[in-house]
Amino acid sequence: MVARVCPCLVAAFPYYFGVSKFYISLMKRLNKILPARNFASRPCALAAVFCLPLISSPAQPAAVPAAASPAAHLEGFTDTSMLPGGKWHQHDPNRPQPDIVTPGATFSQGAPPPSDAEVLFDGKDLSKWQGGQGKDLDWKLRDAAWKVQDGYLEVTPPKGEDIRTRGKWSDFQLHIEWAAPTPPSGHGQARGNSGILINNMYEVQVLDSYQDKTYPDGQAGALYGQMPPLVNASKPAGEWQTYDIIWESPRWNDKNELIQKACVTVIFNGVVVQHRTEYIGSTDGIGGSVAYKAPSFYKQHDPAVFIELQNHNSNPVRFRNIWIRDLHLKERE
Repeated sequence: MVARVCPCLVAAFPYYFGVSKFYISLMKRLNKILPARNFASRPCALAAVFCLPLISSPAQPAAVPAAASPAAHLEGFTDTSMLPGGKWHQHDPNRPQPDIVTPGATFSQGAPPPSDAEVLFDGKDLSKWQGGQGKDLDWKLRDAAWKVQDGYLEVTPPKGEDIRTRGKWSDFQLHIEWAAPTPPSGHGQARGNSGILINNMYEVQVLDSYQDKTYPDGQAGALYGQMPPLVNASKPAGEWQTYDIIWESPRWNDKNELIQKACVTVIFNGVVVQHRTEYIGSTDGIGGSVAYKAPSFYKQHDPAVFIELQNHNSNPVRFRNIWIRDLHLKERE
């Protein structure tokens, strides 16, 4: 009998070592209860006392490593300047991710331009566009920076540069459709990256944010480096997505004082993701006088601005059905 209970005693010994005084007291009580000559009973009782907790106590759960920070696997920076409000850094991976909203099957895909709209790209030619430096480009060359085919416009790796409109508008409604490369490639900022650049100073981010995360102020629908979208309304790569952008240009008075910040509303696949959101200043890192990761500020310019499509590291993002309406807001004042 003693031989049979030894394994239990050995297994339980480390657990009970710290409470040995309790069991010494218990054995004294057993001596009084059990007959003095019943030596076989004592090992049995001792084994029962030691093993009962092992049988009746629930097993302790295995140690679980502490959960990693939500941003542990995200790209981003925490050594950049603090954004207004003092809560988040510029390009902060710890900033909460916008909720995911599944957009309707269609919203304004293929929407025909209103009668007062100017068509910027109808799927056939780029006569309304020029190079990112304001120079004419020969769109008919085989190795042209951007190619037109099957009704869409696509950057041509690796020679593509940004392109911008010849025309300028102060306050406008812009409709543009875009599709991220398929199959998806890369992660975060390397995944279908482009942008709608206004005057090469203010960016509405274009990115494949479908089931892929990056720092929130850098995902699709964000005012890049400044304000995340209200929600993530992205569609899968390869599907046509829509931006309907309402833009109001910044204004300065005769003393060169800023009296109205740039303001934008963005409807992404039929979902409002920015509602009259003000830009802090120029977007960092796109050539508008603010270096990458540097604090944003305003640089005075004429209210009339051009629209620019970004070639970000030759990500082959496609665009189609681009038209614009001048809102003539100042004429109503």
